[in-house]
Amino acid sequence: MVEYRIDRHSGVATYVQIVQQTKQALRLGVLQAGDKLPTAREVVEATAINPNTVLKAYRELERDGLVEARRGVGTFVRRGLNTTPADSPLRAELDAWAVRAREAALDRDDVAALFTAVLDEHFAVPDPNGLTDRHSRTDRPDGPARHSRTDMHDRHDLNPGDPS
Repeated sequence: MVEYRIDRHSGVATYVQIVQQTKQALRLGVLQAGDKLPTAREVVEATAINPNTVLKAYRELERDGLVEARRGVGTFVRRGLNTTPADSPLRAELDAWAVRAREAALDRDDVAALFTAVLDEHFAVPDPNGLTDRHSRTDRPDGPARHSRTDMHDRHDLNPGDPS
């Protein structure tokens, strides 16, 4: 069974955290088709959040076709998302990397920033103009790599003495 951990200081809505954690459990195979999610009451007792927040998260998961509510019985997983099992070699490599990061005295925010930067670099979705997002660059088939205007503006703001 999944146990939700709510970070009240993350800036992410509580119901979104529940949705994200449920999807993560589905991707890792922790939750599989037929598994029962914790009841709203169980989540409330474990996390001290409003029951309506839990129900909102479960409704969103239901809209996504991932779970189904059975009146009087509970909420059950309809299908999994397990594309990467928890025991995959990639997970082991990532675990080893996290150990090295901790040994290098990186804190959680540093690790999250590094990981997010790598994700953005390798999984960014290009827009029709050939740019990926405001913080990344892309090699265009018709010429050299370009930066977006907002990216250049951000650099200028970070280096006020730099005339570029």
